[in-house]
Amino acid sequence: MESAEETKENPLKRISEAMSTLPENEPMDIDFSLERTDYQMKVVTAAMKRNTIAVLETGVGKIMMSVMLIKEIGESLNNNIGDKKLILFLSPTVHLVHQQCKEIKSHTKLEVEEYYGAKGVDDWNAETWQNQIKEHDVLVMTPQILLDALRKSFLNFETFCLIVLDECHHTTGNHPYAKIMKEFYHKSINRPKIFGMTASPVIRKGVSSIKDSGEQIMELESLLDSRVYTTEDTMELDEFIWAPKQTCRFYEPLLPPPMEVIVKLESSLHKFDAVLLDTQRLTTEYKDIDNKYKTLRETLADDYAKILFCLRNLGFICAYEAVKVCLENVPKVLEKCELYSKSITQYESYLQEALSIIEESCTGEHKRLVDVVNGGSYAADIGLISSKLHELLEIFRTFGKTAEVLCIVFFERIIAAEVIERVIKKVTDLSHVNVTYITGSNSAVGGLSPKSQNEALESLHSGKVNLLFSTDVVEEGYQVPKCSYVVYFDLPKTVCSYVQSPAQVHLKDSQYIILLESGNNKQIDHASFITRSEISTAPTGMNRDPDGCVIETSIMNEEAMYSVNVTGASVTADSSISLIDRYCKKLPRDKYFVPEPKFEFLQEGNLYRCKLVLPPNAAFQTMIGLEATNCHMSKQLVCLDACKKLHVMGDLNDHLLPYSEDSPKKDCMNDVQVISSGAGTTKRKELHGSVGIRMLSGTLGVKLDDATFYAYKMDFSCNITEEKFSSFVLLLESKIDGDVGNIEVELYLIAKFVRSSVSFSGLTNLDAKQVAKAKCFQELMFNSLFGKLFVKSSSGQRRVLLNNEESLWDLSNNYLLLPLDSVDKASQECVMINWTGIDSCVSAVEFLKKNDWLNLQQSEAIDKSSSAHMRDSVVTELDGNVIHLANRSASVDNLKGMIVVAIHTGRIYSILDAVADTSAESPFERGSDTNYLSFADYYKKKYKILLKYPEQPLLLLKQSHNSHNLLVDFRNEGGGKIVVQKPQQPARIPPELLVGTDLRTDVMKSFYLLPSLMHRMGSLMLASQLREEIAHHTGELNIPSSVILEALTTLRCMERFSMERLELLGDAVLKYAVSCHLFLKYPKKHEGQLSSHRSRIVSNSALHKVGVDRKLQEYIRDCAFDPRQWTAPGQRSIWPSPCNHFVDTREVPLDDKFFTEDVKIMVGKTCNRGHRWMGSKTISDCVEALIGAYYVGGGLTAALSLMKWLGIETGCEPSLIDDAIKAASLHSYAPHIEAINILESKIGYKFNVKGLLLEAITHATKGVDHCYQRLEFLGDSVLDILVTRHLYENHKDIDPGELTDLRSASVNNNNFAFAAVRHNLQPHLLHGSECLGDQISSFVKSVSGMSSMTLTPENIAPKVLGDLFESIVGAILIDSKLDLDEVWKVVEPLLSPIVTPEKLELPPFRELIELCDSLGYFVKENYTPKGDVIHAELSLQLEDVLLNGQGSGPNRKAARGMAALRLLKKSEARGISFSQRKNHQPDQGSDVNIRSSTCSEGSDSVARKKHKITQLQPNILSDPLNRESTEKASYSKDVDIPVLPPINMKKGGPRTSLHGLCKKLQWPLPSFDTMEQKSRTLIDFGNIKGFNSFESEISLAIPDFGVIKLTGEARADKKSSFDSAALLMMYELERLGKIIISE
Repeated sequence: MESAEETKENPLKRISEAMSTLPENEPMDIDFSLERTDYQMKVVTAAMKRNTIAVLETGVGKIMMSVMLIKEIGESLNNNIGDKKLILFLSPTVHLVHQQCKEIKSHTKLEVEEYYGAKGVDDWNAETWQNQIKEHDVLVMTPQILLDALRKSFLNFETFCLIVLDECHHTTGNHPYAKIMKEFYHKSINRPKIFGMTASPVIRKGVSSIKDSGEQIMELESLLDSRVYTTEDTMELDEFIWAPKQTCRFYEPLLPPPMEVIVKLESSLHKFDAVLLDTQRLTTEYKDIDNKYKTLRETLADDYAKILFCLRNLGFICAYEAVKVCLENVPKVLEKCELYSKSITQYESYLQEALSIIEESCTGEHKRLVDVVNGGSYAADIGLISSKLHELLEIFRTFGKTAEVLCIVFFERIIAAEVIERVIKKVTDLSHVNVTYITGSNSAVGGLSPKSQNEALESLHSGKVNLLFSTDVVEEGYQVPKCSYVVYFDLPKTVCSYVQSPAQVHLKDSQYIILLESGNNKQIDHASFITRSEISTAPTGMNRDPDGCVIETSIMNEEAMYSVNVTGASVTADSSISLIDRYCKKLPRDKYFVPEPKFEFLQEGNLYRCKLVLPPNAAFQTMIGLEATNCHMSKQLVCLDACKKLHVMGDLNDHLLPYSEDSPKKDCMNDVQVISSGAGTTKRKELHGSVGIRMLSGTLGVKLDDATFYAYKMDFSCNITEEKFSSFVLLLESKIDGDVGNIEVELYLIAKFVRSSVSFSGLTNLDAKQVAKAKCFQELMFNSLFGKLFVKSSSGQRRVLLNNEESLWDLSNNYLLLPLDSVDKASQECVMINWTGIDSCVSAVEFLKKNDWLNLQQSEAIDKSSSAHMRDSVVTELDGNVIHLANRSASVDNLKGMIVVAIHTGRIYSILDAVADTSAESPFERGSDTNYLSFADYYKKKYKILLKYPEQPLLLLKQSHNSHNLLVDFRNEGGGKIVVQKPQQPARIPPELLVGTDLRTDVMKSFYLLPSLMHRMGSLMLASQLREEIAHHTGELNIPSSVILEALTTLRCMERFSMERLELLGDAVLKYAVSCHLFLKYPKKHEGQLSSHRSRIVSNSALHKVGVDRKLQEYIRDCAFDPRQWTAPGQRSIWPSPCNHFVDTREVPLDDKFFTEDVKIMVGKTCNRGHRWMGSKTISDCVEALIGAYYVGGGLTAALSLMKWLGIETGCEPSLIDDAIKAASLHSYAPHIEAINILESKIGYKFNVKGLLLEAITHATKGVDHCYQRLEFLGDSVLDILVTRHLYENHKDIDPGELTDLRSASVNNNNFAFAAVRHNLQPHLLHGSECLGDQISSFVKSVSGMSSMTLTPENIAPKVLGDLFESIVGAILIDSKLDLDEVWKVVEPLLSPIVTPEKLELPPFRELIELCDSLGYFVKENYTPKGDVIHAELSLQLEDVLLNGQGSGPNRKAARGMAALRLLKKSEARGISFSQRKNHQPDQGSDVNIRSSTCSEGSDSVARKKHKITQLQPNILSDPLNRESTEKASYSKDVDIPVLPPINMKKGGPRTSLHGLCKKLQWPLPSFDTMEQKSRTLIDFGNIKGFNSFESEISLAIPDFGVIKLTGEARADKKSSFDSAALLMMYELERLGKIIISE
């Protein structure tokens, strides 16, 4: 290394020093498995000592030397302590990158990775590059990738300890190699070691002497800071490199073509060029077409040049083929541009005329052109082929008939290779020659793609091709097999290409042939010089004194540069042009407008200044640069200044890259960071806590003092007048908000509904005794009804729960629910508590405590103390009209309706009647249990109770039952499923086992309503609590708690309301608020940037973040109310849900261990600490729904206040609105004033600022300094909120899904475009594109007279029309200073009629899918791209026929829509239409989408018997074939039999397997017909017992086969019977040979 390396610490210094002590001829100690030669060891030894350029022929093992060097230095990397150092391998082509990376990986243990543009490296950020550095030791890449990464400061030059440059002769001029060395290497302090490899250091054309070659070598050494090293003994190389025999073949001088042919071709060119020029002048206002015409004229001239070249150099045949090549490459017109289409036709006509001219000039010989070629020199004599081509054909003929000879021919021009390839294929005596061509990596227009070139080379490797034409040197990474011949049809231009070409001929006696024109001294001299230069390259390097030669460091001209101090990223004047191009490519575009910079040059004397004009949606439009001595430099300077300004304005980030959707801006996105990846997605589940309800807390559990409560009366009114429910009172220690304490809630029972009303009734005072009684009453009733009154102690004894010293009262759940006196007993007070009933319950509790019947060991003998006795004096005689209970006596009539407590179970009953002619001695009947002779015997043996009055009649009792979720109207849920009330068996119990109370049935009935009512009140309290929390920051906004509750409730709760509707509205409100904020705050940001920022702010991940920050997840209600989990104060739950989350607090910390995507995790279920798993997206949805709730309750002001509380910046300062209006007022609208006035009259709004409307109607192709894109961005959100608000307010009874469909049908480009055309707004669009104008005209013509707003998939509206409508709406909003109501007054008439549920038409594909889902069919999709068009085919298999629908379009969506439309028409013709959906709803209770029906319970025994017979002998219906013929048919078809994986035998497994099979084969889904059988005795189903039995018949229709019907085995539930039938069906299908089931 040089002085810089000597003065600075270098990581390779010790390696270099160690290597310098080795004798020159001593081999290095490298454990390398490759076969090495002495010369390779010498080169590597020299490279270890100093920077080296190895000049060696291709094929002498350069890659081996580089691997040896990398391996040696790589070992030192592993021992290096400190900053990590990397090895960099640079190759000029992607093919070489692949090749070198593969070799280094296979021969070293280092971590190696390759990098190139197609890998997406250009879009990587600093973090991605840092990860690559951490994970790898060797980076293999193209030099441009490195240059870009260095300029962006993603990579640091001092990170590398060794850089290998393959084909380093490219280090010259503006090649990335040269730029890397100039911009970074020579400016760095700690420089890496350089090792360059090349076959020839001389690359430039025009080298005329040995001296020039030496100068080039010195320049290369200076740039690479290295010395050239060449082998001294070429004999060593000759041992394994065959030197080809170099020969020259001379051809006769070329004959000029007839002048009249050239004149005709030139005349034809001028004629058609004039036509194109005249057409171009007609479209000067259309800038895009103007550019296309220029390109078309250039293509025309280029084609003329190709034809003329072939005519002069190759002859008439090749000229003829050249015209055909040009005809095949005629540009295709994708857009509807009438004038341009005609011009393409004119261009094609020129080529056809040129073809005719050539044919006519051959005087009839064109008909046998190919035959003439086979006739020897005669074809050349008459000019059909040139003498040069004739000589080439003769060379091919010398190969003989063998196909094993491989030959490469190099051409200068692509067209020569193409046409000669075509001619060769038609020459009969060369039929054994198989030819293909490649164009090399440096070819321009007409070159082959890398894929095509690889395919061509693969055919050469495989032997399919033995003749390869190439227009470039094939050393650039392409692996070519050993060849016998290399032919230069055109002379090599450089020494380098000459040196590298012979590397392709490695066979002994191979030949290197150069074609030269006889007598052309210039060609002969050039060939001679190239040969001598190649020979002199080695001496030039060898004659240098390796120790005495001092390399002069290149004197670098200081190029103008702009650097970013923060990152170190830089842009030079040279690279600034490409950066400006890249910036423009990131600007919003459409098919008519391609944003690109334009340059105008201003000359002032001998100096030039450049004016840069950026697109109208750029951050600024114009800039004039500094003076320079030439145009190109002035262009560089203005682009450099523009880059600096764009960075200052924030449109280039600190790595000098344009901001894109993946690079958030710091100024507005600092506060929008997601918790982690996956936040806000549907797959992710998160564990969260739940907040406690403060209003329900109290101190009743710790003190029994006099207390004052807030009383809330609960009245119940049934729709059946005869049904009476007792009123209750809720006593709270805290007052609740008015909209929580005064509500009405409908509770749904099976056969009736009850309207419950809650109202505040003032304050109520209770003394200490009343509080104690109330608590005792509550403990008795709720534990007896919904829990257990008797519990087992640790010793196994059973005792009354209320005797437990442990308190049953929780401070967080502390209130009283007490019954009120009936109306006729009520006094003037608002609340009259039924103390009589409460006192009787307290007495009953005392009785139970004193007579704890079950507190006995089972082993004790029966004695007096265990017999039932009365509380009062012993009764000696029994009165027939008086019934003696355990604690009282009463007549039969007074007992009816009484609530009693069983002393042996603690269960509560209500007395229905006394059963006549019965007693405790009556036979005991309970199923099949025969262990007890009588009721008395049962209680004696079971409970050790000896009845004292066994002769009393048994009491008929109505049993208590579990509470149910009465908030859900099951009659209207689940797709119309009928809920049948199961009859409840009354109980019969001896009277003396019952403790009577003064409560009646109406009280007990009300108890069953309380859990659901309290759950609803608790939910409202929770919503009120959140409202209070928000109000602390926003002030009181008076949002109803019911609306907030709706925003907190998910569909999983099965309520009549959910957050879905509010979420839809909130989404529109949020989008509008954010759009307004961004539009006004960032007036210089284009629509793409604004959309990107908005997307990040309103993304689910961002909303999830703000929701979690405000702990909204703790308020969300995400599961249906489960009354079993509900407990009243004083009640002990018998359905505990212990916490297994290892979190001690109610709140769950935000930790990755509480995030999962496990599908088995159950969402919604809450543990006893309030933890529950929740979908991550639910939190995001809740944020939007809450915004919608505040918008509904308090308007936009309230919604904005909420968003501020959430941390979403959405404020719109009035001054910003004034600034936007002021900026628009600067637009010059005077030339368009008349058109603007007409447009205002059409839309019905008079603009205060005409410039806003002018901007709204200006397309970017107009070429002025403004366009409608920003206003379109704003108008999109305005229309979204206006239409969504309208639909929300006018369709309150439709479900959220239908509301979403309505919005989708109303807010879309087609609808807006239709509105624009309906009101004739499109003529006012100012644009500069002929294609755009033609497409608009075509669309207007196609929809004229249409009454329906729904467009077919084939008639897609131009996006620009929808954009025009949106931008006008955005302009109205700004002009009205954000007055949405004013905007709606204008927009509503323009959009009318707005779609309604009755007129809603779904997109065809959506309609088809929903139709098939409802009827049990499957749709198969197939897509085929053909050029720029996608073809779609949809197939629908019915029971008897396969229907197909085809469609095509510019994308899959359009093609699929057209195919679906045609398929729907075919299905409708067969009587299958979308109207059948409601009549064929799938069984919602099924795990899979299977149609089902339920047989009536009245099915007789004959039917049951028939089903069983069907089960044993399956009834297979296959008209007109019988079962045997059907089986034969199944085996006769030559089809692949599907193989099913093993069937999952768990519940739902067989159904899932059958569903998957039907979907795969497109069979209609099976239907199930289920019959239920009930029994009073238990039915044994194996491991399950039950009183109900279900049998299901399955029916499966197989297309072209028939219908199979089978009946499954009886199961305990309906779904299990489905599984049984599905399993039987699959076994039957396997027996029939339809499927194979894996073991």
